[in-house]
Amino acid sequence: MPCKDARPYILGVAFDNVSADAYDRFMGRYAAPLAPQFADLAAVHPGQRVLDVGCGPGALTGVLVDRVGAEAVAAIDPSPPFVEAVRGRFPAADVRQGVAEHLPYEDGAFDVSLAQLVVHFMKDPVAGLREMARVTRPGGVVAACVWDHGGGRGPLSPFWSTVHALQPGVRGEAGGAGAREGHLGELAMEAGLRDVDTGELSVRVSYTDFDEWWTPYTAGVGPAGDWVAALDPTERERVRAACAQRLPQGSFEIPATAWTVTARV
Repeated sequence: MPCKDARPYILGVAFDNVSADAYDRFMGRYAAPLAPQFADLAAVHPGQRVLDVGCGPGALTGVLVDRVGAEAVAAIDPSPPFVEAVRGRFPAADVRQGVAEHLPYEDGAFDVSLAQLVVHFMKDPVAGLREMARVTRPGGVVAACVWDHGGGRGPLSPFWSTVHALQPGVRGEAGGAGAREGHLGELAMEAGLRDVDTGELSVRVSYTDFDEWWTPYTAGVGPAGDWVAALDPTERERVRAACAQRLPQGSFEIPATAWTVTARV
């Protein structure tokens, strides 16, 4: 099956031309229920100033706004469509375009800095976490999470396992930074963080039928969508049919688990 090999995806590269609505229909369905759990893990509470690194269309940003108020929330993402969407949704928040490795904030500006489902898209994850630490006050919290692509428990695992059965050489996303057990903790320690604690969070997302699950894969969102878009129509149909055979008929749920790390500056 001819395909485009899954190249390394630098934060923002795979999403520059992706609309917020397309992302929300695809990975946003998982990011939204994960966000409040992640904010709980980082102990976000009123009175804090918080930063959402790699905010995407704003799944976590909205939770942070609800907890601490928009004026106490900053959010940053390299994707222009995502930045525009978050600015529209939360006009009182400080929303900027930029990358994790070069955050445009002063040292110690935040009580908590969070990166939800972003570390594996960073060009340099250690530099990104180190920058998050720099802009967080001494004693403040840096937190990150990444889907367990390496352990086959991510939301895309049914798709990539089907693709690998058809063509074992396709890389998928299992090798991304933080996508295997313990790796986020290793990255945090390398970035100089202390009191590093790792764990996991899980969600379940319901679909009414297979078409509701498959259609977002054809919208060109992220590595999976980019891979599907590179297929010719015949091969795309072959992948679709193989996925349909693997998944239940009628309504079903997809469970997804993310690795987490919290640490102190």
